[in-house]
Amino acid sequence: MSDVLQQDHASVRARRIRLMAFDVDGVLTDGSLYYTDQGIEIKAFNTLDGQGLKMLEQAGITVAIITGRKSRCVELRAQNLGIRHLFQAVDNKLEVMNSLLAELNLEPDDAGYMGDDVPDLPVMTACGFSATASDSHFLAQSHALFTSRRCGGRGAVREVCEFILEAQGKLAETLAPYLTMAGR
Repeated sequence: MSDVLQQDHASVRARRIRLMAFDVDGVLTDGSLYYTDQGIEIKAFNTLDGQGLKMLEQAGITVAIITGRKSRCVELRAQNLGIRHLFQAVDNKLEVMNSLLAELNLEPDDAGYMGDDVPDLPVMTACGFSATASDSHFLAQSHALFTSRRCGGRGAVREVCEFILEAQGKLAETLAPYLTMAGR
């Protein structure tokens, strides 16, 4: 499929999204894991990505995090962003997504997932929309409907959020309050 047709197909699928879930390592972060000498795990999150997640929520799209690792800093970041649907230490991401869909009374086509590696493939392929970052594993890229130009932890999530909002005709409305405050 040509890049233009792929983009159009992804846009059509993104129009229906009412729930968008994200992996953490390699998506919301660059995939690096830092440990202090005391064994405390540290991750760096991108503020552009955080704003994108807030914009999705403001537009009425539920945001979730589904990740295979468990980290206190992820819990704190989710709290900071107001993300209520946080699932950590998940072995079967598809099972968690299906439970969340049932809880929210949504169909798989109403959901999207952004992952970066082979453990994400089952949930990526089950959702109506899937995305990945430009530096993701080649299998994630080959199964994603949308691949960002940016890398994981470096604005890829923001790019996906804005793509979804644009597909739904909500991007300008979501950005308008910021432009008004800037005097434009």
